[in-house]
Amino acid sequence: MTPAIRLLESQGIAHQVTSYELENGSGSYGLDAARALALSAASVFKTLLAQLDDDRLVVALVPVDASLDLKALARAAGTRKARMAEIATAERTTGYLVGGISPLGQKKRLPTFIDEGAMSLETIHVSAGRRGLELSLTPNDLIALTAARVVDLARRGSLCE
Repeated sequence: MTPAIRLLESQGIAHQVTSYELENGSGSYGLDAARALALSAASVFKTLLAQLDDDRLVVALVPVDASLDLKALARAAGTRKARMAEIATAERTTGYLVGGISPLGQKKRLPTFIDEGAMSLETIHVSAGRRGLELSLTPNDLIALTAARVVDLARRGSLCE
């Protein structure tokens, strides 16, 4: 059981945990999860860590079929620039390995931003804290648990990240 699952259970939040086999994938853990679980890529969100120009770390959640607009994230966080956090920093800060970083149950609670597309979904799917393990819950529950701000962060067909 991961910290993310323990958090949901301790709070009595309705959720579902699904596991899947990791095979020779696309190199994108989120897209691989969507394919393995036969889910719409627009409903599976990846958890990304970014570092702002004032050195604060923030969490951003966007659909796995989109990229993160770092400029939009920086604006939402009240700074001018954001860049992706180093892998070692992301893993050390969250307590999870890249490809399995959950927005829930992280070692250090960070400001969290979620793409507004989540609000059109009945169920959102995020990592449960381990590669090959996915959580399903309502967007409102995820937002409440992470104190996330809902903003326009996702870009399709761009090279933002």
